[in-house]
Amino acid sequence: MEAKKILFVYNPRAGKAKIQSRLCDIIDIFAKAGCEITVYPTQKEGDAAWAVRNKKKRYDLLVCSGGDGTLDETVNGMIKSSKRIPIGYIPAGSTNDFAMSLGLPKDMCKAAEVIVSGRDYPCDIGTFNEACFVYIAAFGLFTDVSYETSQQIKNVLGHMAYLLEGVKRISSIKSYALKVRYLESSNPGTDGQQAGAQVKMPLEIRIPMETQEKTIEGDFIFGMVTNSLSVGGFKRITGKYVELDDGEFEVTLIKKPSNPLEINTILAALINRNINTDYMYCFKTREITFESEEGIPWTTDGEFGGSHRNVHIENMKQAVTIRVPE
Repeated sequence: MEAKKILFVYNPRAGKAKIQSRLCDIIDIFAKAGCEITVYPTQKEGDAAWAVRNKKKRYDLLVCSGGDGTLDETVNGMIKSSKRIPIGYIPAGSTNDFAMSLGLPKDMCKAAEVIVSGRDYPCDIGTFNEACFVYIAAFGLFTDVSYETSQQIKNVLGHMAYLLEGVKRISSIKSYALKVRYLESSNPGTDGQQAGAQVKMPLEIRIPMETQEKTIEGDFIFGMVTNSLSVGGFKRITGKYVELDDGEFEVTLIKKPSNPLEINTILAALINRNINTDYMYCFKTREITFESEEGIPWTTDGEFGGSHRNVHIENMKQAVTIRVPE
């Protein structure tokens, strides 16, 4: 039988650079499974996407290791190429939100074993204007922290680095005047803790079955469009009922507070997912557009996504296949 060919792209600086000590073990796991491995260590931003797009040899499996940003680049590279092969992910970043959502092991060698023995899971991704994102596109409060926090600080403090850096911004919260248009969801609701389990939706996100366009206008300090069970290491912050393959995103928009004292109430409501409609909107959608008079800085999968006055986001249902545990 012909050996399966793997393209293994990894970020040697992700997390605490711990892949350096496990690299031989990971390659050995692939080799023992009868795979032929091509290894490509990234050197700079954009290398992972370049490698996926430009490596001409035929591969049966694409493996990436690094943080969520490395996975983002890998997926972008595949979507923009003609390749459509399964992706194996070995998390090695500071928070690894999406890896947690997929149920991937934190241990790198165990994650490698999942790649050679697991099952293929068709997963949603999102389009962000001309680019793609894997699990989150966000703007406003705290969202610039992930790409402005140095890799050294992330390595030492993990997701706590985001909080420590973000607290510095509380006194200078900026709001954005937005017009938001979205397609109202027709999803009856699912339990994101166990894929495929059908449950009733809570009142906070229960909606009519028919699909129609809705419009929201107002001043917002934060917004996120997500397909993940956690953000910044915090579970359930995106919603209580999340599935990664249902063709819909979870959206959270936080209104501009009337006074500084409301900030604590808003943050507590967000972290505990106790939805308070006086302060926020929470809903599901497959397509959403943000319009503003000024350019708004966005982050996608923890990396800077550019400054935009118009952003169109659409769910690409089950667009990529990721190897997950059986």
